[in-house]
Amino acid sequence: MSHTSPSAADSPAQPTAAPPIAPPVAHRDPTPTTLHGITLQDDYRWMRDKDSPEVLAYLTAENAWTAAAMAPTAALQATLYAEMLSHIKETDESVPYRLGNWFYSTRTVEGSQYSIHVRRAASDPNPNSPFDPAQPEQIILDVNQLAEGKPFMSLGSMAISPDGNLLAYTTDPTGFRQYTLHIRDLRTLADLPDTAERVGSLAWAADSRTLFYSTEDETTKRQDHIFRHTLGAVAAEDTLVLHEEDERFNIGIGRTRDGLYFLVEIGSHTTNEFRFLSTSDPTGEFQLIAPRLDDQEYYPSHFPVFGTEGFFFIRTNDTGKNFRVVTAPVASPGRDHWTELIPLHPEHPLEDLDLFATFAVATRRKLGLPSLEVLRFSDSVTPSFDLPVEIAFPEPAYTAAPHANRIFNADTYRYSYQSLVSPPSVYAYNISRADFPVAIGTSHLLKQQEVPGGFNPALYASERIWIDAPAGTPANAAFSESAEGAINSGAFAATVPIPVSIVYRRDQFHRDATNPLYVYGYGSYGYPLPLGFSPARLSLLDRGVVMAYAHIRGGGELGDAWHDAGKMAAKRNTFTDFIAATEALTARKFGDPARVAIEGGSAGGLLMGAVVNLAAQAGKPSLFRVVLSHVPFVDIMNTMLDASLPLTVAEYEEWGNPNEPAAFRTMLSYSPYDNLEVLAGQPQPAMLVKTSLNDSQVMYWEPAKYVAKLRTIKTQSESAAGSVPPDSAPLLLHINMDAGHGGASGRYDYLKEIAFDYAFLLTQLGVVTIP
Repeated sequence: MSHTSPSAADSPAQPTAAPPIAPPVAHRDPTPTTLHGITLQDDYRWMRDKDSPEVLAYLTAENAWTAAAMAPTAALQATLYAEMLSHIKETDESVPYRLGNWFYSTRTVEGSQYSIHVRRAASDPNPNSPFDPAQPEQIILDVNQLAEGKPFMSLGSMAISPDGNLLAYTTDPTGFRQYTLHIRDLRTLADLPDTAERVGSLAWAADSRTLFYSTEDETTKRQDHIFRHTLGAVAAEDTLVLHEEDERFNIGIGRTRDGLYFLVEIGSHTTNEFRFLSTSDPTGEFQLIAPRLDDQEYYPSHFPVFGTEGFFFIRTNDTGKNFRVVTAPVASPGRDHWTELIPLHPEHPLEDLDLFATFAVATRRKLGLPSLEVLRFSDSVTPSFDLPVEIAFPEPAYTAAPHANRIFNADTYRYSYQSLVSPPSVYAYNISRADFPVAIGTSHLLKQQEVPGGFNPALYASERIWIDAPAGTPANAAFSESAEGAINSGAFAATVPIPVSIVYRRDQFHRDATNPLYVYGYGSYGYPLPLGFSPARLSLLDRGVVMAYAHIRGGGELGDAWHDAGKMAAKRNTFTDFIAATEALTARKFGDPARVAIEGGSAGGLLMGAVVNLAAQAGKPSLFRVVLSHVPFVDIMNTMLDASLPLTVAEYEEWGNPNEPAAFRTMLSYSPYDNLEVLAGQPQPAMLVKTSLNDSQVMYWEPAKYVAKLRTIKTQSESAAGSVPPDSAPLLLHINMDAGHGGASGRYDYLKEIAFDYAFLLTQLGVVTIP
């Protein structure tokens, strides 16, 4: 791999041979599956054979067709790439954070694809002493060196031993998220022979010689084992400490912030439990905090005061979806000994609790936006807090979150902040007991990401609006005939407000429904859509594109209840929310209804497929003009019926178990691959579908099969019309043959992928005309 800045001219989308004159046609080999009295016909199941020459030839042919179709945009791609690169400070360094006797940071160097991890010695033993940039730098890990000769490189977990002498880290050279453990002696910078395969989480014992790590099952990629490794031993000698047999649950290990305990979480999407062990007793037995109960979660932190062994502070949803905080003595941490410390708030979900020696910080959601509340301990006798002090944020749509806070005895709290128009920043908040709460009203800016290339934030504006969407199926609906009937009937009793965040360039925006409009969505797994800054986004905003982010149900913007309202039997709410948001944006004249582009990836790719089908079914086939769909989860039925595939069984708690009749019918009603027939005879949007051969989350064959079937329907529709219309919307599939779920791993390669996507979007929206 080259580590010099690549040009857009060597994009993988450029043809290397005579361009094809027609898209590839995949042969059909019907494979039936009958369940619950319904037969599913899969014409393209043969694409699952990754080692088949026919499969690789077909994927290569799709890439060639896409390259030929996109070849006229080569100059535009080069322009977009140059613009994006101009807004990135290529040589830069992150804000150093303290861990033990060192300050750690990462830096990038112009022309290098990957980060370099470095550290400098602390000049003062006081854990709150300032960083001294005069200390000499030590490079502890250069990912560029790890990537030499490889088309892909991903760094997984990293853990520094308590004495600061050893670095445990994991790498994935393929994109399949299969990581190998390495241990580096930071005194010599040599990697030791100690290694293991399929490794996930890492945690060092206090002796700096014992390392705990989790591993995944070879078939399902579920983390299901915890091993104990002693420095110098071979992996075969490592001791199995815990094994989780339930296929719904994953297992992982970490350390409390004070470094006194290991915490092992065994969790599914809706249920978990924790076990703990002193880091000073690595050969001891892990103890259970509280046994798992269906649909209950809890998350402990350790506080070493208020008793001999201290207390666990536990954030839990045992009495409500919005979570509360309880305390329990380490000696008897079960539910019978839980004492409420912070009650459940009926409107503001509690997402996290960061615990320190003299204070804590609660992360909440208020009207879908994050809020940070600082709580100082009232005294040192009992677990109790003074009234919270909220950190205020100035913009209507933003993302704020804890930053690197590794010191338990800290007197400042670091948090990150960014928005759709404000670059990422890191702040330090004063928590001095003497000054509290006066000094706490002011944050100290440690660093704001520099955006070169003439960026002026005053040129851009963001808004946050609320739109009304059909209320749809209740969040607590179980899979039943009545719930299924409500979903399929489309009968809604009321509406529900949905937040939408919008960004545009002030001098390019005209609220007269003439701007091209871009709408992004996800809406699954309780994941709140982040509202971060993107230098690449400027290339669209500067060309007049209005960009909107729909915070639809199924995400986590308004807590677990928001997630519940868009999953399982209520999943269709996610899709109707997105359609309602798009229609409301054009009705309010944020964009031209004839020039709407939409984008989503993974479960957001499912969203893309589902809303295209639903819009056509509702008689609105022209609602979306352009669709960008990344690694889309579109073949729901075939995937969820195959328990041997990675992640499938655990996903039952998000989508439903298709082996149950009602769940099967509900999932079948919106599965994009199984409902493509609704597009027959109707105009279709321009569509770019992207995937990666080594994707471990959504297998490459899902988007490949989807495009093959959609192309058949599209061709039949055009043939029935008598000829292929000259303005027929393109259907393109691009497969990255050297990457995984997240696409290219190198930062320059990734920018090239975005330039490729934006070139497709801008030309298909008519923003840029190619001669």
